[in-house]
Amino acid sequence: MRSLIRYLINNFTFLLFILLEVVSLVFIFNYNKYHKVQFLNSSNWVTASVYNSFQSVVQYFELAKVNKSLADENARLKSFIQSDLLLQHTDSILAELNQEDSTYRYIPAAIINNSVNKSNNYITLNKGRKDGVKPDQGIVSPMGIVGVVTSVSESYAVGFSVLNKRWGPSGKLKNSGYFGPVEWDGSDYQMADFKEIPFHVQLTVGDTIVTSGYSTFFPEGITIGTIYSFSQPEGESFYKIRIKLAVDFKSIHYVSAIENTEKEEIKELENLLEDGESSN
Repeated sequence: MRSLIRYLINNFTFLLFILLEVVSLVFIFNYNKYHKVQFLNSSNWVTASVYNSFQSVVQYFELAKVNKSLADENARLKSFIQSDLLLQHTDSILAELNQEDSTYRYIPAAIINNSVNKSNNYITLNKGRKDGVKPDQGIVSPMGIVGVVTSVSESYAVGFSVLNKRWGPSGKLKNSGYFGPVEWDGSDYQMADFKEIPFHVQLTVGDTIVTSGYSTFFPEGITIGTIYSFSQPEGESFYKIRIKLAVDFKSIHYVSAIENTEKEEIKELENLLEDGESSN
């Protein structure tokens, strides 16, 4: 204790200088908008860089799992290539792949921060504006949909994951085409609710739920999950459907952001329709 007091007395001038510097910086950042914005941008960049470095270490120790996932994906693609369905439509598929004006463009990225235990969970990607990532782009993995981009900096992007009560994708039954919203209730990171499906629709446990295509975030047919359970609540018109999500949000690392190249044209037409209805 005496050594500490002696140290403080001997270095009083220097410590007072540091304290005054900190107080001065607090006043500058709190009462000067320009400096405050610059500080926030710098802090966001530092935070994202720390997440990126940490995630690099984590990914190194999980290379075996990632390699297995890639091997499984390659096996599925090889099976598809050798299937009779592909052989029957080779020319049309190649023509579609060669089109320069394809509606959707995929931007590969890695997740550098992710949460699953909050009411509203977010993910951070290591790609940003300079890579072509923009707000309102869908985020997908080889297993299914992951979320949607909400904000972007020059080198990073942040978005809602499916595990977010503020946002949910539009899904449909793969077999029958009946559609409805998919919502997460905040309880289990592996489960979600599929709503607004009427009782006359035939359901089976294990039925696949895919994206409906009724938004500019995702193309039609990307897997969301499978039916885990369903019931017919008394006095209701719609099933209570519980689905198991296709993506394991505790082990996901690599994703793609989807750019809909026709999104602005679609929005422009929809805005014209809304303006016309409001003027009537």
